[in-house]
Amino acid sequence: QVQLVESGGGLVQPGGYLRVSCTASGSIFRINVMGWYRQTPGKERELVARITSGGSTNYADSVKGRFTISRDNAKNTVSLQMNSLKPEDTAVYYCNAEIMPTYYSSYYADYWGPGTQVTVSS
Repeated sequence: QVQLVESGGGLVQPGGYLRVSCTASGSIFRINVMGWYRQTPGKERELVARITSGGSTNYADSVKGRFTISRDNAKNTVSLQMNSLKPEDTAVYYCNAEIMPTYYSSYYADYWGPGTQVTVSS
């Protein structure tokens, strides 16, 4: 079994910052891409940022220059530093990882964390 656990969400004022982190645990042989998505009520889940095992990154246009994704491959952890936060960044943030469970697996499976609420409000 694989689990993703997020931490670090909360309430922050506009212009403030937050850092959310996610750790994968369980049966893990290799992790390919890790990323963060977010969702607000009535809207589809959208990509915020993603990072490959080699460190290549992609960001949504709306967060470029404000958010930074990073990962620690040794600890199976991915983090998202969010600066200059805006009210429109308010959402539930979900961690995602493509994980090969064992050496004998021939596939990467998609795993999600339960989500952490980020609220940007004065």
